[in-house]
Amino acid sequence: MTKFGKILLIAAGLGLVSMPAMAYEKGDWILRGGVGMVSPESTAFVDSTEDLLISVDDGTSAVFTATYMFGPNWGFEILAAWPFSHDIHAGPVDRSVELKLGETKHLPPTFSFQYHFAPEAKFRPYAGLGLNYTTFFDEKLNQDLFPGFDMKIDDSFGLAAQLGADLKLNESWLLNVDVRYINIEPDVTLSDGVDSDKVSIDINPIVFSINVGYLF
Repeated sequence: MTKFGKILLIAAGLGLVSMPAMAYEKGDWILRGGVGMVSPESTAFVDSTEDLLISVDDGTSAVFTATYMFGPNWGFEILAAWPFSHDIHAGPVDRSVELKLGETKHLPPTFSFQYHFAPEAKFRPYAGLGLNYTTFFDEKLNQDLFPGFDMKIDDSFGLAAQLGADLKLNESWLLNVDVRYINIEPDVTLSDGVDSDKVSIDINPIVFSINVGYLF
């Protein structure tokens, strides 16, 4: 079982032994802040032989969400974050050797509609579906490998799905765990000002976060 799954089970157990709490109501806001980890799938092949793989490493940063409740069960959430930083590597498919191609930063604002299954309980699981816009910046290419070349990573739009749960600590404060799948498939262009090469990377990360929330 993953660490995230264990956290959910512990939180569920605590919720089951707790007394019921007041349900979410129309007009409620939930602000959350915590730490998130982006774990990319990051598969892309440099050529048609599929023997050279590009990969993107994990990144950790601060995350923030704001959720507006339309009623006890339905909410709309906005996800924001401090920029995530990632190294980009290339090597054989078995990853026995990896060379650092460069690095980049990104911001992944995401907008989701959520359904809260047990808004009156202490333990409040929910599911969400929405859209993500990821913008990349501060791209830096390893000049030892690509002297005179620049790297540009295009912005990306895609679907985002989430599962999470709130554990209500009192009338205002809660503990939150959340996991998301985000569709991020940008094009990466290497150029020396005359010639250029482009490859599409399926980053498609799983994003884990643990947060403290405030309800008002």
